Order: sequence, then C-alpha cells, then structure tokens
Amino acid sequence: MTRLWMALPLLLALGAATPAQETRTRDHTVTVISTVPLIAGKKSSLYVRERALPTVLKKGAGDKVVLFVHGAGTPAEVSFDVPYQDYSWMGYLAAAGYDVFSVDMTGYGRSARPAPMAEACKPAPQQTGLGTNCLTSYPGALTNIESDWNDISAAVAYIRKLRHVDKINLIAWSQGGPRAGGWTANHPDQVNKLILLAPAYGRTVKAEAPAVLPVPGPTYSTQSHDEFTANWERQASCPGQVDPAAAASVWSEMLKSDPVGASRTPAIRRASIASSSWGWTQEKVKAMTTPTLMVSGINDKQVNPERVRDFYADLGSPQKVFIDLGCSSHNAMWEKNHLILFKASLEWLDKGTVNGQSGTMLKLGY
Repeated sequence: MTRLWMALPLLLALGAATPAQETRTRDHTVTVISTVPLIAGKKSSLYVRERALPTVLKKGAGDKVVLFVHGAGTPAEVSFDVPYQDYSWMGYLAAAGYDVFSVDMTGYGRSARPAPMAEACKPAPQQTGLGTNCLTSYPGALTNIESDWNDISAAVAYIRKLRHVDKINLIAWSQGGPRAGGWTANHPDQVNKLILLAPAYGRTVKAEAPAVLPVPGPTYSTQSHDEFTANWERQASCPGQVDPAAAASVWSEMLKSDPVGASRTPAIRRASIASSSWGWTQEKVKAMTTPTLMVSGINDKQVNPERVRDFYADLGSPQKVFIDLGCSSHNAMWEKNHLILFKASLEWLDKGTVNGQSGTMLKLGY
C-alpha cells in the first residue's frame, strides 16, 4: 500500500470544511488522588478535552454526555479527535448535539507523566515490533488497571458534577476495553451505554491483582514514525483503506501531544506501560447488564476479532450488538469506513440499536 506519510503543508491544503468544524473544544484539568504506585496518595492531574456545539458548551446537553477512553500508546485526543476532514469521532457526535469528553490516563498525552518517563529509553529485550519498550531506574510498569480505573473515576466524577447528570456514556478503544468495560462493570449505576472498538478482552484474565506491584519489567513505551507506519501498514490490505493525509494528521497530533518525545531524535510518542489487566473477568462480563455495542475490524492484527466475538458471547446484557467492520484494521476510526463506525455509534447512543436492530451480529462496510 501507499506509505502513510505526507508532508504537513500538503495535509493542510487537503483539509476540508466539515460539520465537526462547527463545534468547539474546551480543555479541562482534573485533579486526581493517584493510585499509580510511584505517586500513590499524591495529587496528580488529568487532561480532559471537551468538544460540543457552542450552545452545548454554554448550557449542556442534558443526559447526552459521552466520555472517550483511549487504549495503549495513543492518547485520547489523538485517538478520537483527528483534525482532518470528517475523521474526528468526537466532532461527529458533538455535531449531533452530544457533549463529548475524552480523558488521557496518567502517563499519556497532556496528563501528568511520572518522572521515570523523562529518562532515556533503554530498550527492553524481545520487542513486539509495534514500538519500543523502555527500561529505566524504576523497576517496572508505571501504571496498572486499577490506577486507570481510578483515573476514570476522577474524570467521570468531574463530568457528572459539571453537567449535573447521574449517568454518562462511555466509548473506548483497544486497551480502553478493560479500562472502560471494567470500570462499567464496577460502576453500572453511572453508565448509560457502552461502545467498545476492538476491546482487549480475555477469558483467562485473573480476578486479583499481582501480589507485588509494580509488575517487574519495562517502564514506558515509545513509538517512532517508522514503527507507527509499519504497524498500520501490516493491517491495511484493503484498497483505499487508509488516506495518507489522514495518517499524516494522526502522526502530527501524536507529536503535538508529547513535546518532549517530539524533541528527541527520531521524534517519538511516549506512553506509560500498564501492567497486564486483571479484574475484568469472564464472570464479571457475564454479570454486566449495560447496553453495549462492540466493533471489530476484519483486518485487525492487534486484537484478534475472535476475542471480540468471545466478549459478545459472554456479555450478560441482552441489549448488545457486534459489528464485523469490513476494510478496517485496529485503527478503524482513522480509515475508509470511519463514518460507518461513527453513524453506528450515534444510533446506538440515541436508540440502542444499529440499523434498527439489537441482540445481533452485523457485517458492515463490505
């Protein structure tokens, strides 16, 4: 396929006016009493972005409130608010009248980054090929699933208070599956509907945390442009699946979210490594009753689509839909069929159906 890089001047020239540009963004800083082992009990800060129509920013949208939760590596504002044509998922929902938020976990994007992330990367052995895992003076993974849940709790509490709502909707991607899905399982009274793109679900996940934290191993990860491109290209076998200008926009936003990483040679994005998930077990999923839409790209080579099918089979909620999305990779929201995904998510939020159906598995985008 065509290489995914394009010079920024050309990228800007290709940008076009879209309904998403009628919305506005507003930045929030949320204080959290951290449970990240290195800074447990201390105040830390989370970056929350809000996107909405001007009237919604002023008056709110009632109970039409959404929070996006990112996966491993890519922060939320990059994952869900790509400023190229109609590729912003946040912008799409905001233009439809929703009050849309996203949150960066500790160690990602514009949220606080624990001190070891400033250390030079000493590559760990046995790299995956998706990026580089870095060893530092700190003896293991900086964050974990419980510290992620604690970050989500702080963001949700802030949004509920700001918008005077009892429940919000959650949308998440990849490792955001156990983050948002696990949080929903623990707080079903605070979530109206759930949408998970390529959720990293596993039937053998343990219920209890490891006896020792931090989990020994790498501290943070990096990704260069070459690694970013190679990882995406191996999943982009469909003609026209990726618009190079959209890919260039994603990478440009990635570097903007991490000025320290962008200043290195080569430029990189950094992310804290969360130790393997626990707590979001098969038993927990079977007990979940939250209406849930799940989506898997046919070409996804990071989260096997069969794992998402397992999640659909195990999920206790009778109100659920699985979408098998054609011509799509793990990065479906940045690709050819992104509007199919966005449209389905909006119908799910509005009506609890996709193409008028619920309790079913659908093939779209083929």
